[in-house]
Amino acid sequence: MIVAELASRKAGSILAIDADPNSCFADYLGIKCPETIVGICNEISKNMDKIPAGMSKDRYIEMRVQESVTETGNFDMLVMGVPEGPGCYCYVNNLLRSVIGRIAGNYDHVVIDNAAGMEHISRRTAGNISELVLVSDYSAAGIRSAKRIYDLAGEMRIAIGRAMLVVNRVSGPLSAIKKEIADTGLDLAGEIPYSAELSERSLVGKPVSGFGPDSARYGIGKICDRFMESSICR
Repeated sequence: MIVAELASRKAGSILAIDADPNSCFADYLGIKCPETIVGICNEISKNMDKIPAGMSKDRYIEMRVQESVTETGNFDMLVMGVPEGPGCYCYVNNLLRSVIGRIAGNYDHVVIDNAAGMEHISRRTAGNISELVLVSDYSAAGIRSAKRIYDLAGEMRIAIGRAMLVVNRVSGPLSAIKKEIADTGLDLAGEIPYSAELSERSLVGKPVSGFGPDSARYGIGKICDRFMESSICR
């Protein structure tokens, strides 16, 4: 929804990156069957004879990944993908980090969707983050989880311009979790009220681009206002 909001504002060039192995970012943005980093790695591993003469395997993979960026009229997209079998994500994460470092400067906004949890922080998928957006559900446990991730980012010495908390699917007053929010030390970017329409779109697989207006869309708009106010992201 942040990507869709930035695109609707014509706020500049946007790169959306799905760094979650359980990829669904592209679906929510209406992109069907994008080429993935994992898919490229698997294809090349099975067809080593197709690597151009004089080019290393790693360089060829990186070139193919950069070429795999899906372009739309409103934003571009890069997708990690899911391995076909057992194995470690270390190589793919390192490759993703390298590609982000090379192409991020070509865009006004880079929006990265990570897997829920701490692994993407510990692996430093993005070494420099202008806006770290921690999304919690409407619960004390969710808020505490966000704080733990924020604390880990500090321990990993990741360069963060500003860390912000978003409370999602809110169905009551934030006063019920006011203390937990305050204890995080995070700037509260805003809240997104529960939306029956958005839940229905998710159930039937419709992209978020046609969603709204309602209170959830309004909440996203207010959150993006906060991002745009930052001199870091302007």
